[in-house]
Amino acid sequence: MTTTSLPTRSELVHRASSIVPLLQKHAMWHEEHRRLHEETIEAMAKAGVFKLRVPKRYGGYESDVQTVVDVLTEIGRGDGSAAWTGQLWVHGAWMVGLLPDAILDEVFSTPDVRVSALLSPTATAVHTDGGVVVNGQWHFNSGALHAHWDLASAMSTTAEGIPEPILALIPMSQLEIIDDWDTSGLRGTGSVTTVAKDVFVPHARVLPMSALMQGQPASALNAELALYRSPILLTGVTLSSITGLGMAKAALEAFLQRLSGRHIAYTTYGNQAEVQLTHLQVGEAAIKIEEAAFHASYAASLLDRKAASGEEWSVEERSRVRLDAALVALRAKEAVDILNTASGGSSVFSSVPIQRIARDVQVLNLNGLLHPNTNFELYGRVLVGLPPNTVYL
Repeated sequence: MTTTSLPTRSELVHRASSIVPLLQKHAMWHEEHRRLHEETIEAMAKAGVFKLRVPKRYGGYESDVQTVVDVLTEIGRGDGSAAWTGQLWVHGAWMVGLLPDAILDEVFSTPDVRVSALLSPTATAVHTDGGVVVNGQWHFNSGALHAHWDLASAMSTTAEGIPEPILALIPMSQLEIIDDWDTSGLRGTGSVTTVAKDVFVPHARVLPMSALMQGQPASALNAELALYRSPILLTGVTLSSITGLGMAKAALEAFLQRLSGRHIAYTTYGNQAEVQLTHLQVGEAAIKIEEAAFHASYAASLLDRKAASGEEWSVEERSRVRLDAALVALRAKEAVDILNTASGGSSVFSSVPIQRIARDVQVLNLNGLLHPNTNFELYGRVLVGLPPNTVYL
């Protein structure tokens, strides 16, 4: 199927915004059941979230990164777990577009297909006739409980016996699931452990990680699309950070909604909204949210501009995008921390969103690719002339 009339960015953002109340309604269910509600997934599908980075010839929108950022921000306003899982499925569908065209035909024959993805090669892949045999397990496999496919990383070897990480596309039905996702935050992401036991993956569904990192798609039809010129890691880390921006906006909205008529306990302040300290807290939190949005847009605009022009990326630019993503998460956390502190003792009840948002944004900032300390160090190394201490650029 080919899409002939594509929705505009504003239309897609409006669709996402319209389902925020439903996401908020199911947020506690997501946390309690450690996965997304089926109505949440259905609503995200109807809003077009899963089509954002799918080629037009399969009914997708081929959206630029800024559009995806704006849409995911709205999803994050509804629920952090929905945004985190959604961005992984969006990016996973985009990554599938790097595989051979025959594989794309198979994967995208499923409407609103959901593809989870992991870039940490914690399994092994042994070459055999016609493909590889994969064994091992992957932790933090967000969205696996509702995914159709899994793009899983594994360590293999070249013909010369040199270790080589690869990415293998595996039907989720061929993987075992260990339901071990019991965490302090982002509980609704269902980021369980998946296990492969002697799973055969044909060569057509395998790509060397080096080809992915260097922007060398196996798809002949997608090779010339600007959509597939963006670095896989930088695109993914940018999208993953947006969960924080959406949650920070949700925290400010929730704080202001509860503010009317609240007093500050054990003081003479009868209306928190009239207290100077509250003004300082709200002002600082709001500007940190604006700073997070700036860094998100900076990274998105750089990704989109270079994708359109085909320009080469410098190491400094690559490390800067990683830092921008980290700063989205960090500034969001700082804003949420301020608002959480200002919310008072009554905010600890599970029915009050701020306590969940605070836990979710804390977990987000512990992600290895988003951790602020790691990314400040990386950017600083590059600026002083040292080589990066990671291949994940």
